[in-house]
Amino acid sequence: MFNGIKKLRILLGILVGLFIGNSLITTVQASSYTPKKLTVQFVPSVDAGNIESKAKPLEKLLSQQLGIPVQVSVSTNFNTIVEAMGSKKVDVGFLPSDAYVVAHKQNHDKVILQALRYGSNNSGTKESKKLVNYYRSQIFVKKNSKIKSLKDLKGKTIAVQDTTSSSGWIYPAVEMYQHGININKNKIKTVQVKGHDQGILSVYNGDTDAAFAYQKAQLIAQKDTPGIAQKVVPIYTTAKIPNDTVTVRGDMSPKWQNKVANALIKISKTKKGHKIISEVYSHEGYVCSKDSNFNIIRKYDKIAQKINK
Repeated sequence: MFNGIKKLRILLGILVGLFIGNSLITTVQASSYTPKKLTVQFVPSVDAGNIESKAKPLEKLLSQQLGIPVQVSVSTNFNTIVEAMGSKKVDVGFLPSDAYVVAHKQNHDKVILQALRYGSNNSGTKESKKLVNYYRSQIFVKKNSKIKSLKDLKGKTIAVQDTTSSSGWIYPAVEMYQHGININKNKIKTVQVKGHDQGILSVYNGDTDAAFAYQKAQLIAQKDTPGIAQKVVPIYTTAKIPNDTVTVRGDMSPKWQNKVANALIKISKTKKGHKIISEVYSHEGYVCSKDSNFNIIRKYDKIAQKINK
């Protein structure tokens, strides 16, 4: 009997050892990808046009830092990049915070960097000299409008972006909801426009009463419509929204995650490299990041889903 128990214990020990060993092997394999050629993809922050040719010099700069060939390509939307990373066709994606959250959930992709941009004053009419890793959304109305607070938006028409846009829908809609105003109720009508500057213009032209847009959007609109920043003003500013990410595929080795991160930080500090990331991505630099920085996005997404039901 005792021999039987002893044999059973030995067998269990072997099985446990095999299980732990296999788990360790799986873990190592899951984070052991070493690229022979690095593929990078992004969606341009401005009209594509000749933007891909402007991004091409980044290939050479990254290749010099990493010691392997680099291919940079343009995608039409962020969902395509997430899918390409999931199928292991793309190693590095420049993703906004909401797209990163999806990539992490679906593919276990990892954030390595967040973009830095210049902050602004509360009204969004002037850039500060301080680089920050976040931005905000604002709700804009005409300067002499009777809309002075969130409650005044009831029964009004609001220009919005796609419902997946953090600054063009999710953050302002969620914070209105937290103040007791449901954008899908309260006799509010939404009009979807393409581009935050178009939202500002819709208010300026009287097509809508208000607009959801990122802070400083009126400065973009002002390039084509001088003086608009003084006539369309914010009445509400949201909490901080994490800036765009540099995300790598989930199975990339920690060594290569660090190599890519350090290479981009170094490149962004050079005159030539900074010009590329500024023109192509509207980034001014990079700072190291971690997944927990995006828990706020997950929280807002959950509330937004409740609003959209």
